Amino acid sequence: MNTTGSYPRVRVEGNGRGVVSQAGSVLLVETVRRSGLDTTLSAALQRWRKPRAVHDPGKILLDMALAVALGGDCLADVAMLRAEPAVFGPVASDPTVSRLVDALAAAGPRALEAIRRARADVRCRVWRLAGDAAPDADGDVIVDIDGVLVLAHSEKEHAAKTWKKTFGHHPLFAFVDHGGDGSGEPVAGLLRPGNAGSNTAADHIEAARVALAQLPKKYRRGRRTLIRTDSAGGTHDFLNWLTARGRWLSYSVGMTITDAIHAAVLKVPAPAWTAAVEPDGEIREGAWVAELAGDVLTGWPTGMRLIVRKERPHPGAQLRFTDADGMRLTCFATNTKHTPIAALELRHRRRARAEDRVRAARDTGLRNLPLHDAAQNQVWLEIIQLALDLLAWMPMLALTGPARRWEPKRMRLRLFSAAAQLVTTGRRSYLRLARHWPWTDVITSAFARLHILPAPG
Repeated sequence: MNTTGSYPRVRVEGNGRGVVSQAGSVLLVETVRRSGLDTTLSAALQRWRKPRAVHDPGKILLDMALAVALGGDCLADVAMLRAEPAVFGPVASDPTVSRLVDALAAAGPRALEAIRRARADVRCRVWRLAGDAAPDADGDVIVDIDGVLVLAHSEKEHAAKTWKKTFGHHPLFAFVDHGGDGSGEPVAGLLRPGNAGSNTAADHIEAARVALAQLPKKYRRGRRTLIRTDSAGGTHDFLNWLTARGRWLSYSVGMTITDAIHAAVLKVPAPAWTAAVEPDGEIREGAWVAELAGDVLTGWPTGMRLIVRKERPHPGAQLRFTDADGMRLTCFATNTKHTPIAALELRHRRRARAEDRVRAARDTGLRNLPLHDAAQNQVWLEIIQLALDLLAWMPMLALTGPARRWEPKRMRLRLFSAAAQLVTTGRRSYLRLARHWPWTDVITSAFARLHILPAPG
């Protein structure tokens, strides 16, 4: 029997014209234009533009962020944008890009503050444009703080042995939770040595401070903002700082099961336990929650409530010494009142979505810190956050349905990687996407939604 193989044979040539790769990335470019991020960032970085310079520092930084959003993981990957001037315009050379990163790193906090201030200003505009799709549509904002380990494979500044016996850095990130219908966006990214403690209060305070400065002014104080962390945030200093901020911030912070908490759990009467609930409102079988009464922990902020959850461990799970009666115990602290404890426990459990945001960040430039100096890699973290902002804002403004929840890897595969033909007619340029591409309608519909948004200014 003759066989011709599973795939058709084609000949490959390199003289094609009028073809644009990564054509779907025009969605990110249009998001930049409609949000005003390009002009805002250019104004913020104007002091770092040298006389008679050809390339604008804001545009260079945005080009790097776009390259990272499209899957790049080093400065040289900006070459993919340089190859498509019809979509991305003029792109700086690799030496120019490196010189800007060095200049911003040398400027230290001044440059970081300029970038962060520009992002905060644009974030306010994007949330207004998004309307009901914005993360503050119900009047509240949730910020999740979580650490992430980034491995290093060479001797980089501040790289050290981590608590997992690996070698690298231990950045601390904060993300705004978009809820079940969306993803999330970064509002803080602090570079730390690999041996930085998971529960260092000063780092959590700094991450929260930077994160709050990224929010619209009305959310920087008051109970409309919830700070949520795992047990790494359960320290005296961090909770005291949260409590001391004006009208107080709401918080939901994991707590370590101490001997005092363990003893208090054993004293909770059976009728005091309430069945845990699932997001759909159904009762969670085999899990219960209760509030610990009295002053279980002395010296902690006034108004702090301790809520404990017990559940049957899954088969094969190994219990800890602090578990009780064959049940797995977890505990968190909150200052939210007038809400059923089952609802508070479900709200805290949804902090697990921060792990999805960390995974997306790893897929968007955080797998490796490509530069040597710590100040340079801090600038790289700002570039990553700009990329993640765009990857969160574009779906919020332009996508609907399940597509709004697509993570960066899926958007790159289905949307950004689409190829198109560039046609110029009547003094206008058109990108004609392949008709047979399964997600062409998603791309064209998203671009139409972006195009009708009001221009900034």
